[in-house]
Amino acid sequence: MSTAPRRILVTSALPYANGPIHIGHLVEYLQTDIWVRFQKLRGHECHYVCADDAHGTPIMLRAEQEGIAPEALIARIGAEHLADFTAFGVAFDNYHSTHSPENREIATLIYERLRDAGHITRRAIQQAFDPVKQMFLPDRFIKGTCPRCGAQDQYGDNCEACGATYAPTDLLDPRSVLTGVTPEQRESEHLFFRLGNFETMLKEWLADSDLQPGVVNKLQEWFEAGLQDWDISRDAPYFGFEIPDAPGKYFYVWLDAPIGYLASFRHFCNRTGVDFGSFCADDSTAEMYHFIGKDIMYFHTLFWPAMLKGAGFRLPSSVFVHGFLTVDGQKMSKSRGTFITARTYLDHLHPEYLRYYFAAKLGAAIDDIDLNLEDFQHRVNADLVGKVVNIASRCAGFITRNFAGRLAAQGDDPALVSALQAAGSGIAQAYEAREFGRAMREIMALADRVNQYIDQRKPWVLAKQENAAEELHAVCSTGIELFRLLLIYLKPVLPFMAREAEEFLACGELHWRDHETVLGEHVIKPFKPLLNRIDPAKVTAMIEDSKATPPTPAAKAANPAPAAGAAVTAPEKADAPAQISIDEFGRIDLRVARVAAANAVEGADKLVQLTLDLGTETRQVFAGIKAACAPEALVGKLVVMVANLAPRKMRFGVSEGMVLAASGEGPGIFLISPETGAEPGMRVK
Repeated sequence: MSTAPRRILVTSALPYANGPIHIGHLVEYLQTDIWVRFQKLRGHECHYVCADDAHGTPIMLRAEQEGIAPEALIARIGAEHLADFTAFGVAFDNYHSTHSPENREIATLIYERLRDAGHITRRAIQQAFDPVKQMFLPDRFIKGTCPRCGAQDQYGDNCEACGATYAPTDLLDPRSVLTGVTPEQRESEHLFFRLGNFETMLKEWLADSDLQPGVVNKLQEWFEAGLQDWDISRDAPYFGFEIPDAPGKYFYVWLDAPIGYLASFRHFCNRTGVDFGSFCADDSTAEMYHFIGKDIMYFHTLFWPAMLKGAGFRLPSSVFVHGFLTVDGQKMSKSRGTFITARTYLDHLHPEYLRYYFAAKLGAAIDDIDLNLEDFQHRVNADLVGKVVNIASRCAGFITRNFAGRLAAQGDDPALVSALQAAGSGIAQAYEAREFGRAMREIMALADRVNQYIDQRKPWVLAKQENAAEELHAVCSTGIELFRLLLIYLKPVLPFMAREAEEFLACGELHWRDHETVLGEHVIKPFKPLLNRIDPAKVTAMIEDSKATPPTPAAKAANPAPAAGAAVTAPEKADAPAQISIDEFGRIDLRVARVAAANAVEGADKLVQLTLDLGTETRQVFAGIKAACAPEALVGKLVVMVANLAPRKMRFGVSEGMVLAASGEGPGIFLISPETGAEPGMRVK
């Protein structure tokens, strides 16, 4: 492998600023971070940038639900994302936001260059409009039946069952996820990027790029189906950048989201003095790589390189695609406690347990990986604690107690040391190829050899023998030398443990080239435990906490548009409810009530003050159902209420019950009403 210095720009897909980071997301960011750390450890100039994807209707609606400005929402979510990434050791050189001056500037530049070169066209289209919400619906706010395979409950832009992409107007039996109504078709002028203009270029790029076979095969399918014009505009209201020459139209989130890679790097260059053009200009000799999930291949391997080429920027050197995460062989599930947020994980377990386990599972293919919680505990305990850390703990005490912390000038088994040094090139090749699982297997095989050596030489026996001090010194010094080599090889995966090991070894910051040398006669510090075994009780507690986590506003909001977020396996569409007995259910008194009056609550975004007629009495209830319909439209409607709920004192008054409503994956609220003929006061059975 060439060791000539390289200049590399690396990105991960942008997490959507509409909810927390979870362990499914982390597959991508940990994979990227390990690869970047390896490149830096090798001495290459490597810059790792990312950003929050901060535009789109879902963010606008969630901010509206919370009663705050979208800018306040994305600032808060962005800070939470970065805190979680940092805690897991993901070391971005720059973390930014797509809602930034740099992104507006570059998105405008790319659009204008594409427009001036004839790659943008305008035409009127029929578009889904929600007559209740009074807004055009983004693709992901429409669900229905796939026009190709017939799968139900699919989004308006692509089918998760067969992978087909289509226009929302092609969807069968469409419905709005906001209100549940059938969308109306209304005409609106939109702007389109003429992707077909770049078919020849894309095929040439495909031939030149070292893309994974699965990516190449999928691209061939898209070419065979024909490249279609891409709608790059959205109608107001929309949180994003207004298109310069199209008032009331906004850049679709998928236009400015990948541009966020360049914008984040521009922000980095502005504060560090790195030359932006030397990495991003069309004639750049640097390398640029994108790590993404398999669900967003279409955007990164067709639209993105075509946009870059048409605007005079360099093309990606390659796009590295990974699969999804399952837990114990199944999709992540809140009901099973396996939909685990990054923060919940960190509340219970060391981040490097997960870094190592993911590394041990990851390869260069697009295969899904599984977090088997039993295997996770066994592998971490056996490999990291039982093999690697155990080497240092078995040898360091003798060096400290018997030899004042000074290693021997000459080791005991130079052939074994040479064998570990020679293994460095193969491990480096595995890291470079993103075959992290192979690298971990090779490293742990070396660790086994080192432990076998220590078992054979038995320093604990030598320490008790007369005239064996020199031999004890050499054996334990060799053990420490070998431990140092293993730490160099593991450093991209275990940066926190490596830092503590460097402190223990008093050797300064380790680099990859240091595997070619030995410490020799050198003083180390007293050994402290570097990593503890996983306590099964903590894993159990993490699962229980994940079950107990209440739905966040993000979980109640509509699924985001397929913005440039990391690919993850989605949670189950509905969590299994906790079971109750028939006697417990029988204690709930459900009654039909008629809305006698309804008023918006001043100072509350969601609450409606209801006066409910139960036939023999009236009740005051405060309900968070303003999204269902205007308060005045509720008057006269029949609803179902919990009549025996204890009164609850609220800031606005006392609520004397609860009305029943339903909500799905979108933010829409749907009142549950009895059929015609029901009368106030009737018991619901």
